[in-house]
Amino acid sequence: MADVTVMGAGIFGLSIAWACQSKGAKVRVIDPGGPGAGASGGVVGALAPHVPENWNDKKAFQLDSLLIAEDFWRDVQAVSGIDPGYARLGRLQPLTDAAAVGLARAREENAKGLWRGQASWSVVDGGGHDWAPVSPTGLLVHDTLTARLHPRRACASLAAAIASRGGEIARDGTAEGKRIWATGVAGLEELNAAHHRTVGNAVKGQGALLQFEARHMPQLFAGGVHIVPHGDGTVAIGSTSERDFDDPTATDAQLDAVIDAAMQAVPVLHGARVMERWAGLRPRSRSRAPMLGSHPLREGEFIANGGFKIGFGMAPGVAQVMADLVLEGHDAIPQGFRPEASL
Repeated sequence: MADVTVMGAGIFGLSIAWACQSKGAKVRVIDPGGPGAGASGGVVGALAPHVPENWNDKKAFQLDSLLIAEDFWRDVQAVSGIDPGYARLGRLQPLTDAAAVGLARAREENAKGLWRGQASWSVVDGGGHDWAPVSPTGLLVHDTLTARLHPRRACASLAAAIASRGGEIARDGTAEGKRIWATGVAGLEELNAAHHRTVGNAVKGQGALLQFEARHMPQLFAGGVHIVPHGDGTVAIGSTSERDFDDPTATDAQLDAVIDAAMQAVPVLHGARVMERWAGLRPRSRSRAPMLGSHPLREGEFIANGGFKIGFGMAPGVAQVMADLVLEGHDAIPQGFRPEASL
């Protein structure tokens, strides 16, 4: 019999199951689509921090999660034997004008304290390398906190690690023990139906995978898009954020514009073959923060949802606090992450 059943095999569900299992619990994960079938099956995998200013619980939690990510994914890979594609190689961003340079330098000072000396944010010369994005000022922001992850391989690695330790990954089955609902958009729609206002919604994202070797390069944020080199000789480009859409899985001219923006920002990408175009729905809570804690509709059960854009970066921290809450009753969830913030 399972001690914990997690409904949903996306990045939140799998990470929480892994953390519960690591504390000795017998776990079962149920998802009709299998691991990474929803938003967690995308292509981008940018683990990027919030800017070091206007500090709050959300930014502090994300920082802690990004800092423990290397150990988290190393442990998962050691058990599963599957490389999740994690690498902390930093990020470059162009600075468009003098005002942007001034703001970046102020953030450089902020980061020294807020990031506790464990990562840096600095203004650097952008010349001398084809991989550097076009910058009108010739200057770039370089942060050393940003990391990458291959979304599908990360989910596959977690699922394999859980299974290798005796956990169950199933497409259907009976929920046993303590129950955690990490069901993404479907879970938000259930909450919407039970409340008088919108608790959360689906935001469509489109991304692309290019064939281009840059595996040892930092990721870029330029032209309004993330450009993420993966360890398999591909570069991911993304993404759109669409509140209105007809087909949740269709790609269209909006993705063409994202690809074009990336190639304009980084000319060396011109001519790279588009290997895959992807679209899917990401769960965004009303508060824009993850929803963690007691389930608003299911007494005695738990929820982990709303990882819009930051789910992979938040996952190690989310897994930790949810496992502590479910198994030990220890509640370290930030106030802004509780379901009440979106109800």
